Amino acid sequence: MLPFTIQKVTSVEAAIAAATSGGRYIAGGTTLVDLMREEVEHPERLVDINSLSMSDIRVEGSDLIIGALARMSEVAAHPEVRRLQPVIAESLIEGASPQLRNMASMGGNLLQRCRCPYFRMLDTACNKRDPGSGCAAIDGLNAGHAILGTSNDCVATHPSDVAVALVALDATMRVRGPDGERSFPVEDLFRLPGDTPHLEHTLLPGELVLDIRVPGGPDSRRARYLKVRDRASYEFALVSAAAALDVEDGVIRSARIAVGGVGTKPWRLRACEEALVGKPADRPTFEAAAQLATEGARPLSHNHYKVELLPRTIVRALEMSGEVA
Repeated sequence: MLPFTIQKVTSVEAAIAAATSGGRYIAGGTTLVDLMREEVEHPERLVDINSLSMSDIRVEGSDLIIGALARMSEVAAHPEVRRLQPVIAESLIEGASPQLRNMASMGGNLLQRCRCPYFRMLDTACNKRDPGSGCAAIDGLNAGHAILGTSNDCVATHPSDVAVALVALDATMRVRGPDGERSFPVEDLFRLPGDTPHLEHTLLPGELVLDIRVPGGPDSRRARYLKVRDRASYEFALVSAAAALDVEDGVIRSARIAVGGVGTKPWRLRACEEALVGKPADRPTFEAAAQLATEGARPLSHNHYKVELLPRTIVRALEMSGEVA
């Protein structure tokens, strides 16, 4: 690990000033510290934001507000989260070990770097780590890589589980930077790799995530998260799905679906959602809609299985959502 300094701040204004002048925000540090230890990332100055008042979890009307510094374990265990948005609690529990959940913040989870092993291997080509060097994963071992949203420069999947749930739920996030405050959908935080895969999010220099707002709805309490992986715990998703259905008299009134493990960012499936509305909430309907999920897929040499596994995962997630009373 290369030398660095730490600056502890006690106000949002001080944090933004420090980050604007070259500092990097750090909260739980569960990703950043690992990458620094491996010398993939080497910031000279870290801005410790843990003293900021951004860890509250509260309800406003039907909306759930989650502070960016709230720890994953706190959010997953919070009674209002479990009552209003159980899919968030499920995705957080599935997303990491208890030790990591106790440390990792919600804002940091959304901004974690990609899961591609070549990103962490300094002796291989990676356009995220070293722009213009190439992508070793495309012709390498790529069973865990993306089939949606890929480019000739990057095929890495986004690692966050809770981001998938938040995208499905139309959550928004509030950020503040040198030019003031703004809010936007969580879905818009993430960039497609294109020919600039090292640019992973849309935050402006110095912007700090303040909180996340999750709107309530008739389908929120029915939403479920399903994660398919190589082992039972502490593993990234091969395919995951967050599904929410609003069903009345056996007919689907609205649907929301997002998937992980298959896209270069959390992937919203609006075509599948549209195909469900007005149809009976049964397996044939789910199967027909789920087939639309793989449109535009570009499988690699070792991940063709995801083309078949993705629709199956969506069908089961929809069934789970329909089973909730």
